[in-house]
Amino acid sequence: MSEDAEGAEGLFRGGTVTQGAGRTGERAPSRTPLRTRLRTDDGVGIDACYQPRDGSSAGRDEGAARAAGRGLAIVVAHGFTGSLERPAVRRVSQVFARHADVITFSFRGHGRSGGRSTVGDREVLDLAAAVRWARSLGHSAVVTAGFSMGGSVVLRHAALCRAEPAGTAHGAGPDGGAGPGDSAHRMHRGRTDAHTDAVVAVSAPARWYYRGTPAMRRVHWAIQHPAGRLVSRYGLRTRIHHRDWDPVPLSPVEAAPLIAPTPLLVVHGDRDAYFPLDHPYSLLDAADPAYTELWIERGFGHAENAAPPELLERIASWATARAGRAPRHHGGGTTDG
Repeated sequence: MSEDAEGAEGLFRGGTVTQGAGRTGERAPSRTPLRTRLRTDDGVGIDACYQPRDGSSAGRDEGAARAAGRGLAIVVAHGFTGSLERPAVRRVSQVFARHADVITFSFRGHGRSGGRSTVGDREVLDLAAAVRWARSLGHSAVVTAGFSMGGSVVLRHAALCRAEPAGTAHGAGPDGGAGPGDSAHRMHRGRTDAHTDAVVAVSAPARWYYRGTPAMRRVHWAIQHPAGRLVSRYGLRTRIHHRDWDPVPLSPVEAAPLIAPTPLLVVHGDRDAYFPLDHPYSLLDAADPAYTELWIERGFGHAENAAPPELLERIASWATARAGRAPRHHGGGTTDG
């Protein structure tokens, strides 16, 4: 589903100003918690919160301390029906803040943000606005971490909002020919302020329209039926757009091969009631193995609501380590992933 006829990919060709926008690296990251309202490329107001690193990991995690000194921010993309005020999202933010500064936000149609949810299509624009805000606050490195729907969004965002190294050819797929995301690459050429330095996708789907589990059949009912959208609006505080996707956006598995050389971590539980294990394995198979890791977590269910603190700690440690080795986008450097 999308508003009007054009999806998120088409909107990356225009400019954007978000509240507090500035040039990366002009000042040190803020040490004060902030709450603001961002503005996306298509004019939607996004409720966002900035939480400075609390420093509790200093002394036992030297990598995190070094990354914080370089100005690392982790931007958290919540799952469907979540928001920055949900307890599970706050818990993720609290754990990540032991390692880095953290930005949380509510996707369109969720919480206090404006607009209506397009269930992963235009939400890429919401994430891009949050990443630009992080860079405007002085952060030299940004890692995106998404859960469930947010996991699909961080994958698509990393493919669409790439900062290409000098000399990189645009418009080519992984095999050198036309690929499913080549038009998206051309549309956002030069949009380096919204790129991510590493990506974490937790409990993410690989494919659209998956209905293979009872949980996903309930989700599709909530999205596609008027009664389901009413339940979502008043019971789950999630406002869903009534229009179908047109065109169908780039899927997560199509986005995966376009992410390298940006480091990618895919995390999935063996007790996920929404997306079985063929989803993370499909993402792994599609992505560049030199820059991709897969963690299959025993006993883990689905997304932020089920993520134990120990797993969140490991994700944050991975993010701080990989952000420091991310490719430099102003030259021809690479990373060992």
